Amino acid sequence: MDSSANSLINPDARMGLAGAQPGAGAAGTGQPGGADGLGGLGGMGGNFTQRLSGLAQMRGNPRAPLIFAVALLVAIVAGLFLWSRAPDYKVLYSNLSDRDGGSIITALQAANIPYKFSDNGGAILVPADQVHEMRLRLASEGLPKSGSVGFELMDNQKFGISQFDEQINYQRALEGELERTIESISTVKSARVHLAIPKPSVFVRDKEAPSAAVLVNLFPGRVLDEGQVVAITHMVSSAVPEMPVHGVTILDQDGNLLTQPSTGSGLDASQLKYRQQIERNTQQRIDAILSPLFGSGNAHSQVSADIDFSHSEQTSENYGPNGNPQQAAIRSQQSSSATEMSQSGASGVPGALSNQPPQPASAPIVAGNGASGVTTTPVSDHKDSTTNYELNKTVSHIDQPMGGIKRLSVAVVVNYMQVTDAKGHSTMQPVTADKLEQVTQLVKDAMGFDAQRGDSVNVVNSAFSTEVDPDANLPWWRTRDMIALYKQIATYLGIGAVALFLYFVMVKPALRRAFPPPEPAIPALASPDEPILLDGIPAAEREGAVVEIETDSETLALESAKHKYERNLEFARGIARQDPKIVATVVKNWVSDER
Repeated sequence: MDSSANSLINPDARMGLAGAQPGAGAAGTGQPGGADGLGGLGGMGGNFTQRLSGLAQMRGNPRAPLIFAVALLVAIVAGLFLWSRAPDYKVLYSNLSDRDGGSIITALQAANIPYKFSDNGGAILVPADQVHEMRLRLASEGLPKSGSVGFELMDNQKFGISQFDEQINYQRALEGELERTIESISTVKSARVHLAIPKPSVFVRDKEAPSAAVLVNLFPGRVLDEGQVVAITHMVSSAVPEMPVHGVTILDQDGNLLTQPSTGSGLDASQLKYRQQIERNTQQRIDAILSPLFGSGNAHSQVSADIDFSHSEQTSENYGPNGNPQQAAIRSQQSSSATEMSQSGASGVPGALSNQPPQPASAPIVAGNGASGVTTTPVSDHKDSTTNYELNKTVSHIDQPMGGIKRLSVAVVVNYMQVTDAKGHSTMQPVTADKLEQVTQLVKDAMGFDAQRGDSVNVVNSAFSTEVDPDANLPWWRTRDMIALYKQIATYLGIGAVALFLYFVMVKPALRRAFPPPEPAIPALASPDEPILLDGIPAAEREGAVVEIETDSETLALESAKHKYERNLEFARGIARQDPKIVATVVKNWVSDER
């Protein structure tokens, strides 16, 4: 009987038994009503209600914000104090490899130096007052070790090393030195250099030029400009013997080729840039002189430049013919004269012929000046004269640099001019021939026209085509922008309508099923004339004494607790009226448990 009675009344029903009639307890136990037990149940419900009311009173306490503000102020002061006592950390090393980072951390732990990492893990931080000291101590231990080795690799050569190993070590050292040099550029984070040095050969036809491949890892948001790429290329080619400039290839970390190959015309990037610069400067000069005449946008020009990038050097020595010999300068002059004379009498080579008697004279013998009778006759007279004149000589040395302009071609198109008549009507009319001739002469002067090198200028006058605005003759509410705005508003209204439909058709009914409204209070089973007493006090007065609730200011939690308490109370009253014996047994058990 006791177990069945206990199972019939749940804990919530026990709270409701506080409103049962005192006669029920007297029927089972003979005691005057068992008011203490039922009053305890009512006290439990009252304690819960009092807790909720205490929470409401705490919310309404004017000192609560002050207490919260004081606690927050104390917490901030304590946090600032702890923060001020924390050491200021600065960067010891950054951009370290994993091997160097591990070695440095091991050295810091051995020296009992606190450290931490930066947010991205790319730097090691230590207290600011120990940065310089730790750098010197780590440098004495050879830390950090760079990822690449330089010529210090040659310091510890083993005895008896082979020529192949020596060549490999030299190549590794050269690559490491080039990497360090490239990494010294502020834009480059790290670099890798690979050298391809062929084996030397004694045969000229088998000789190959070395080449190099450079991979640069740039800092985020930075790029290498064209000048820096050219500088790296020349630096690498100059560091390796017999390496041509075009044998160096440079890539970035994304695989983009930074060294531009030569184009089909044989021009490199710098030469193309120079050509574009000349064309752009010439075009700007032409547009600047035509803009005041025709207005902005009414004259356009294009320039094509033919640049000579060949480098020529010429040396010549020319000899010209002499002009007037009388005016020519004499370098040297030499003259000589020789005369031979013959004598009568014996002469000749002694011998048989000279001893023969003389022949009869064919001409009378003319006596000489003296008595000797010897006569002389001239045989030959020879004169020689030599004169050396200075020659005309021209020696010229011509060194023609590359980048000269071979030819300029300019094309100019001019719009029709706007002419306004006396009535104020504006029309577009072509430019007169005289003015076009003036424009042509202005363009020639602006570009530096040279007929000998074959420059050409072509000026054309034509009406420019203008795009017609389709919304020009439409009212504002029919323009394309307004129609697009209407479509956008209609889209938003459609989305809102669909959302409202889904809420009222699906969401709201589901909420009603999930959270049904509270059930109404169970009406009292007793007659309205019979008063219900709790501890000798009418039930109406007892309920009013438990908690005073103002419906206008109570929260939803207090209202639900009140309704639950009333339902339990009415349920307990109904059980007490229907079967007083069960209530008496329950009260009896409570009393026996308390004793």
